[in-house]
Amino acid sequence: MKFFVACAKGLEYLLADELVALGATRATAALAGANAEGDAEAAYRAVMHSRLASRVLWPLAEFDCANENDLYQGVHAIDWPAHLDPEGTLAVDAHVSGPALTHERYAAQRAKDAVVDRMRAAHGVRPSVDTESPDLRLSLVVRKGRAIVSIDLGGGPLHRRGWRQSQGDAPLKENLAAAMLLRGHWPKLYAEGGALLDPMCGSGTLLIEGALMAADVAPGLHRLQGALPTRWRGFDEDLWQRIEAEARERAVAGRAALRPAFFGADLDPAALHAAVANADRAGLAELIRFDRAAIASLKAPGPARGLVVCNPPYDARLAADAALYRELGDALRRAVPDWRAVLLCGSDELAQATGLRAAKRYAFFNGALECALMVCDPLQPPARAPREAKPLSDGAQMVANRLRKNLKRFKSWREREGVFAWRAYDADLPEYSAAVDVYEEADGERRSFVHVQEYEAPSTIPEADSRRRFGELLDAVREVFAVPPAQVSIKTRARGKGGSKYGRMDRRDEFIAVQEGRAKLLVNLFDYLDTGLFLDHRPVRLRIGRESAGKRVLNLFAYTGAASVHAAVGGAASTTSVDLSGTYLEWAGRNLALNGAAGRAHQLVQADAMAWLLADRGEYDLIFCDPPTFSNSARAEDFDTQRDHVRLLRACVARLAPGGLLLFSNNFRKFRLDEAAVAEFATCTEISAKTIDPDFERNPRIHRCWELRRA
Repeated sequence: MKFFVACAKGLEYLLADELVALGATRATAALAGANAEGDAEAAYRAVMHSRLASRVLWPLAEFDCANENDLYQGVHAIDWPAHLDPEGTLAVDAHVSGPALTHERYAAQRAKDAVVDRMRAAHGVRPSVDTESPDLRLSLVVRKGRAIVSIDLGGGPLHRRGWRQSQGDAPLKENLAAAMLLRGHWPKLYAEGGALLDPMCGSGTLLIEGALMAADVAPGLHRLQGALPTRWRGFDEDLWQRIEAEARERAVAGRAALRPAFFGADLDPAALHAAVANADRAGLAELIRFDRAAIASLKAPGPARGLVVCNPPYDARLAADAALYRELGDALRRAVPDWRAVLLCGSDELAQATGLRAAKRYAFFNGALECALMVCDPLQPPARAPREAKPLSDGAQMVANRLRKNLKRFKSWREREGVFAWRAYDADLPEYSAAVDVYEEADGERRSFVHVQEYEAPSTIPEADSRRRFGELLDAVREVFAVPPAQVSIKTRARGKGGSKYGRMDRRDEFIAVQEGRAKLLVNLFDYLDTGLFLDHRPVRLRIGRESAGKRVLNLFAYTGAASVHAAVGGAASTTSVDLSGTYLEWAGRNLALNGAAGRAHQLVQADAMAWLLADRGEYDLIFCDPPTFSNSARAEDFDTQRDHVRLLRACVARLAPGGLLLFSNNFRKFRLDEAAVAEFATCTEISAKTIDPDFERNPRIHRCWELRRA
């Protein structure tokens, strides 16, 4: 039988593993849950034992559902007398998407009406609604024209363990606490004699969940207090009682063996009072030590090794600032440098503020808020002994010589023009085919980073040769630039059908600011194939900055908004940045804010640029249009620069104010401008040579660029 187990976003893969451990024959991660296969026992065990699940949904029926009539008829067709007592109680939780059914409460009401009408027709009486503790809780999901009606086997949210009645201002759900503990490998660490420490414990959720996990106490025991999770007529009570009896035996044995290895601290006396009360209800009052203490006075609780778990404040209700996170990081490094730590931070910026180096990062969702979960192991990594430098091979020496030559060649130009992000090498030696870019940090430690992109070798080159040559290139880079390994980003750019393969490559979420002219721009050198800043367009962006004073500037296919930032710092009256990617627009917003250009004058528009342009009626003095070679996003009409450029340019010119300028660029090497067609509505002059700086002169067709004005 297939069934669905829901959880918070970010826990799906952990949940799938847990379900298999609980007896499911198969479990695969889905959005906000896992699709599981197994018998009723596997589902019942999930209700009793799962620490990560929010709900366990056992399907009753699935049917086409294009409108509310289909919904009513589909639910009405189910044999409800076989599932519910005529005078019982029920509740319906609905989740709907699509154009036909948009109101979840209305969909739940129609489903409830269908159940009630079917029961009244069969027995002359009807069940009543009880949203708090119904005999039967139903789940209705309508998506893409299909409806699924399921029994909620747990009878409600499983994260409510039953022992937490007192809580602080921003409580952490118990299943999120369990996920943090599992990411920190807490059960294994406890078995090895480790301790658990929460230096900002609030109402004690993480410590209590950790103690119950160590004691093998099933989450369902305290939540249900011996009651059945559902009074569904199809529920196998004998099977449930066997599972419950086994869970009680395990809990008794686990509690008896549990040792006092749990330590919490907080400055808020009300939070500590709630923590003590919650621990008492969970039967753990003698095993968890709570102290009123500031982060600055944190001390190791005793064991040589353990796990720090912490959910520092970060939402609008609580005061969260980088200084607090820095203080937390400093205290942990000082007090428990050899321990492992799992910290749930409200944002990437706050995670970085701790100053801790994360071995792994995960995206967690606390409700609708996306948080950064960082795992540090250990908190203070031991200093590495310096390795003896090996002499470079002949090939590596050849690359090193070329790099030094380029450094010398570009030095006066970089110093004269103030260039801090530039290309140092671009397959200068054909057999060493890679691009090497240098980014110098604008603020803080002013570190230098090296970004190395390997180009995919032709299929005729043996793989062993390609690996050897790339290794030699990296040896040369490390010797010439002499930066720490953590400041060298290494990527392979493989060519796929139609273009580059884009995607997330890492999850460091580390941004640095680089200076370009008067603008500061954020780059991410590790997580994506591209860094957020196309270096070859530097001259165009600087020109936009020089010519934007008092003008209305439109940036199409805006990417991370670098051109908009240059316009803003150049005194533009307004900027409008259009891109289909929400990730890039968020990045653009951060770039604008970094330069003091946030506000209504600087709009960010998430849209298909072509469709938006055709619908827009605004007027702009300067337009920058740098489209991708192609786009086949599911959220927009397919776009091909060669095929569609005339239509795109015509729409851009239509939005130009009298005397306005359109700068059009693209990096499709085979691009051919349809001059005759463009001449019908614009004058056009190619300016490509003027938009190539010395660091890209070896690759003059990196892009092409034109000026267009109304004919």
